[in-house]
Amino acid sequence: MASRKDKATEPNKPFLRRHSLSLTAIGILALWFVLYVKSNPKTHAGSFFGNAIADWTGVVITVLATKWFFEKGSRESRQPKKTHRNRFLEMLHEHSLTIFLLITGIGWAALFFEVDPDSKWGTVVSNLVSEWTQQIGLVLLTKRLIETGSKESSDNN
Repeated sequence: MASRKDKATEPNKPFLRRHSLSLTAIGILALWFVLYVKSNPKTHAGSFFGNAIADWTGVVITVLATKWFFEKGSRESRQPKKTHRNRFLEMLHEHSLTIFLLITGIGWAALFFEVDPDSKWGTVVSNLVSEWTQQIGLVLLTKRLIETGSKESSDNN
């Protein structure tokens, strides 16, 4: 983990260096998207590209959402510092990651119910709903459960 001194000097690093993980993940997601648009989803490659879109969207969300949102009690999420006097606003802040995932997950589910699940993009949206369910599940499960040997689950946290 970076020290306070490292974090203080971080804005002086070049933009590409500071955001290389998110930019690379977005680039890979864009590649899968372009390949899927040009492919036949009934082929092995096309099916793979469609599934990869959902998987890499999950990677991008994991990288970006955990930069800005919090989940109090989840060892997989940064822990929030108290910022609001109002208990309701503080609760929204403390659980912003779950709230974000639930709202966007409801959006993906609503879209899924509007598309033909057997269509080219219907299968992708189906995979996105599954990915969001996994993301929400991981956040909620890590609030109470541990995994021996995992850095996030260590007793030192």
